[in-house]
Amino acid sequence: MAQKEDPKMSQEIYRVGVRIPPFCSEDPEMWFSQIEMQFKLSGISVDDTKFTYVSANLEPQYAKEVRDIITKPPASNKYEKLKTELIKRLSISQEKRVRQLLMHEELGDRKPSQFLRHLTSLAGSDVPSDFIITIWTSRLPVNVQTAVATIKGSSMEKLSDLADVVYEMAPTVPQVASASSQAQGNEQGNPTMTEMAQQINSLTQQISLLSKQVAGRSRSRNRSRRRWNGRSQSRSKPRQPPADHPYCFYHFTYGTKAHKCKQPCSFASENSWGGRK
Repeated sequence: MAQKEDPKMSQEIYRVGVRIPPFCSEDPEMWFSQIEMQFKLSGISVDDTKFTYVSANLEPQYAKEVRDIITKPPASNKYEKLKTELIKRLSISQEKRVRQLLMHEELGDRKPSQFLRHLTSLAGSDVPSDFIITIWTSRLPVNVQTAVATIKGSSMEKLSDLADVVYEMAPTVPQVASASSQAQGNEQGNPTMTEMAQQINSLTQQISLLSKQVAGRSRSRNRSRRRWNGRSQSRSKPRQPPADHPYCFYHFTYGTKAHKCKQPCSFASENSWGGRK
């Protein structure tokens, strides 16, 4: 007696209309997320059906990466096994992603905000946002870097918005913006060139003042140290009379205030002073 076919399974296996996007080898995880959305829209939940769709839509060079699973699939969880192994075998390792961030990625013809999203995607969730911002900023044009530095510590969204404004204005707007350009910038809620210049000037003055204060304190400490060393040396090393001087050390150093005298010394006879000896 022939086994009765499950109507639900038959309906899902032969369902049509699922749109499988072209495989994305650079981000296979995103590709599977798109496919699973299509499965959900089409009501597909059977493991065999999912496995068949994915296997049939992989280009040959990528299918070779999981040939062992396609030709000899496991008895159960075929789709999950195929998905896990394909992502693992094709995804760029974390170390390689960071190396690419450091060495290869450039702004190119992208807007700064697009470039920041690209770096964030490339880095993944394990790389700190501060590190991504540092790499991103270092690859921007100098004028954009300067503008971004004025609001350092702000959110990634605010930084990228400002960078886009400066990047788009730089090729066409002169250093001193016109009144109409300033008004337009204010209406759109974006900083004008004048506002950015004022922020940069304020930051420069603050850095200059801080540098002067640090230098002044350093000079003051050096002068105090020299004075202290001079006093210490004067106390620790009293003057000695020359070898041929007629006075002893005490009269040479203290004169009439000396309370001692050491022979030979002609001070007493010259000044008729009978100092204690």
